[in-house]
Amino acid sequence: MPNREMLENRKHSTAYIPYSFYECRIPEFYLNVPMHWHDEFEINRILRGRGEFICGDAKLTAGEGDLLVLPPDTLHAAYPCDGSALIYQAMVFSPIMLGTNSNDRCTIEYIRPMIKGSIRPEPLICPASANYAELKASADRIFSYSGLPEPGDAAEAGKDTFHTPSPREDLLLKGELLHFFGLLDCESAEGMNVDGNGRTRDTVSYTEMIRPALEFMVENYRENISVDELAELVHLSKSYFMSCFKKAAGTGAIEYLTQLRINAACRMLTDTALPVSDIAYSCGYCNLSNFNRQFRKLAGCSPKEYRRSRD
Repeated sequence: MPNREMLENRKHSTAYIPYSFYECRIPEFYLNVPMHWHDEFEINRILRGRGEFICGDAKLTAGEGDLLVLPPDTLHAAYPCDGSALIYQAMVFSPIMLGTNSNDRCTIEYIRPMIKGSIRPEPLICPASANYAELKASADRIFSYSGLPEPGDAAEAGKDTFHTPSPREDLLLKGELLHFFGLLDCESAEGMNVDGNGRTRDTVSYTEMIRPALEFMVENYRENISVDELAELVHLSKSYFMSCFKKAAGTGAIEYLTQLRINAACRMLTDTALPVSDIAYSCGYCNLSNFNRQFRKLAGCSPKEYRRSRD
């Protein structure tokens, strides 16, 4: 279980309204969505383009019409494929929406084990998946309460557009979520690690092995961080740590640190009027030329050009 102080800072839900909807446009809003986690469920609906998604130990490619389902505390990330635009909508919601305070059979034997990870839904739902048509229709109904544009709508979506449904619509939304999760095809996590002869497979969760390093990087990306320091933090040799990190995150540790820094710089360029040099320093760069070079490599333009495009 991750350190609770290191969870994603964003507040997705409250006790009064235990969910939020978002639209993510890569690279229009973000260059990518680096590895992170939160203690809520998440459903993603891909509207346009294709993306590479990391969901726990799974690395998936998803495109228009696909859905992604993430239980609480699942490490996940999103990157566009081949530099193309990726647009998807997300609903992030507290487990309480699924009635976790109840003590009925479905909660005890299905919902709570899913939260704890002892049973797992297949993260990618695509046309080849069981119950795809019903799940897609259910997801479309779920997102119809969001106020976000539907696929094909002419209206331009604004960043983090969110329409708060009425209390009555909350009830309908909760009912549709229960319907959606009732349709999901879940497997026992223990059963997934057993081979055809009933022997337990020797499995390694690379995401769990590097989670302390990810926590440290998210909190301290402004500081000078070395691979040796990260490897020592998770009690692995440097070479084995680098291998585990690449398998879990899909990129090297230093590349991931650069993504954290440049994404933070993009937010500051959009949301503040600070000089580029101050932003570079705030994001962990002591050398402005290096910052400009790394920024152009990831964003495809200079920091000043990026800021002008957001005005």
